[in-house]
Amino acid sequence: MHIRRARPEDCARILPSEITPPAVYLNRREILRSAVAAGLLVATGLESAPASATQKLQFTSNNKFTATDKPNSLEDITTYNNFYEFGTDKSDPAAYSGNFKPAPWSIKVSGAAEVTGSFTLEDILKPHALEERIYRFRCVEAWSMVIPWVGFPLKDLLMRFKPTSKAKYVAFKTIVRPSEMPGQRSRVLDWPYVEGLRIDEAMHPLAFMAVGLYGQTVPNQNGAPIRLVTPWKYGFKNIKSIVEIAFVEQQPPSTWNITAPREYGFYSNVNPNRDHPRWSQARERRIGAGSGLFNSRQPTLMFNGYEEQVAGMYKGMDLQTYF
Repeated sequence: MHIRRARPEDCARILPSEITPPAVYLNRREILRSAVAAGLLVATGLESAPASATQKLQFTSNNKFTATDKPNSLEDITTYNNFYEFGTDKSDPAAYSGNFKPAPWSIKVSGAAEVTGSFTLEDILKPHALEERIYRFRCVEAWSMVIPWVGFPLKDLLMRFKPTSKAKYVAFKTIVRPSEMPGQRSRVLDWPYVEGLRIDEAMHPLAFMAVGLYGQTVPNQNGAPIRLVTPWKYGFKNIKSIVEIAFVEQQPPSTWNITAPREYGFYSNVNPNRDHPRWSQARERRIGAGSGLFNSRQPTLMFNGYEEQVAGMYKGMDLQTYF
């Protein structure tokens, strides 16, 4: 299996050629059409609007879990992505996700829970009041962003399925549609993309299911129509376009841990004291923070700055071994 390796110099700067025109990444008519087809207008209180308008989400701000950093621009967030289902270059998701259809959508729930089955996106969203949280995002390739997500706590969703005492982990799976996701036509990874969390991580108040970005529905390149956000972990842990959730007793597989176990651990917590085998994780470059190679770098914070909230879950663990 051929794996395309990111080079450190790729992570240090954004090339002009990598920036996609706004017309590509903000197809307003398609966003509205997808939202209506998925039942979001009913499920989440989306404002009614003509097809030519940007579709907005109704939400409240959750200041308790909001980072004080200045958010990245919508352009930064929607044109510089890792989403290998659409290609391995940072600009590929914005360039090649236009044919992806995030509606209709359903999620299969299985495993050690009292309530299982297949649920439409309407079913998933109907009980939840949406909120905005501005989270730090840290990529293992030494770059970072600050993103204003709109969604709801993962715990609120999982508790609806009444997991049993056998549910020690939660496993997630991304959709497989090679006809709409050209990256899946290659063997760069084993598809489908899979991820998992320990049950206490999944139930932590910081863990979040995002359905919106900058107050509007999530664009295809950012994981439409629903994705995971765990801000104290590296970005590849935040699985996108989720179609399956399973409550399991044993540690589930995760795609990058399968692909390169020496480089990517199951926990994937942001830890500046444990370098990636091919580059340091001690410092990071904030995308959009300036053009100077050295001026734009800053120290990487333990657990991505959420140490006070999450460190207790890993008390007594050797974080060099359980990385």
